[in-house]
Amino acid sequence: MIGDPTVPLWIGIMQGRLGPPEGGRFQSFPRLGWRREFERAAEAGLDGIEWIDDTYGEGENPLWLPGGLDELRAASARHGVALHSICADWFMEHPLLRCSDAERAVRLQRLAALIGLAAQLGIGRIVLPFVDNSRMADPSDADGVVAALSSVEPVARTARVELHLETDLDPRGFAALMARLPSDVFHVNYDSGNSSGIGYDPREEFAAYGDRVGSVHIKDRVRGGTTVALGTGSADFVALFDALRTHRYAGEFILQAARGEPGDEVALARHNRAFTEAAAGRRP
Repeated sequence: MIGDPTVPLWIGIMQGRLGPPEGGRFQSFPRLGWRREFERAAEAGLDGIEWIDDTYGEGENPLWLPGGLDELRAASARHGVALHSICADWFMEHPLLRCSDAERAVRLQRLAALIGLAAQLGIGRIVLPFVDNSRMADPSDADGVVAALSSVEPVARTARVELHLETDLDPRGFAALMARLPSDVFHVNYDSGNSSGIGYDPREEFAAYGDRVGSVHIKDRVRGGTTVALGTGSADFVALFDALRTHRYAGEFILQAARGEPGDEVALARHNRAFTEAAAGRRP
């Protein structure tokens, strides 16, 4: 519980942040370096990794390879680094919106399969991004999202895997969307960088849907600009953590901060963990 200073925060990191970006990609599954991430996460004092499933990783991501799940379980246990969540970036490139019925059917089959893989690994959360290429650009898009997600709800419920939605909707719009989806399966993924980049106020956001927030990405952005080092952008971390305490948030935090110099990833992760703990009122 964030309001209890005697309870340590659970802080993980977005996959790929523990090594140099591959092929100039800011965020992607690290085809070349994913095995080293477990050791580096432990070295940085992190509790876990939010695994990425994307198009770039196809053919190399152990989620989908024979024997891959066993390798992930072994690496997680060996280094004491948990896998509690998956970031389904594949749906950024193959969105559930603005596609044909046949394409949507194939994409929903893939989501159902990903839910099954998560359940086999004991992963309880999949973050579904509806931003950038997959954003809800028109009010009618919410109808399509609700219809698509409702079709996989029974699969997620049976597997006991939550689906956390990351959107750029304004507070009222996001609250209206979540009101149409069952609260035991569908939750909000709150991204502090996305919100600050748009100019949303955490107080207004949490007043609208704070009871549905199930996971938090820690990031900072300049309003109308790019991702920057934590504490140097427009994110109001004081207001954010006040809101989290008010709503008795008891979930995890995933570091998704700006990259630093190549080779300095572990030190930066340590720094970002300390920043998050300080923002939450934890003493070093």
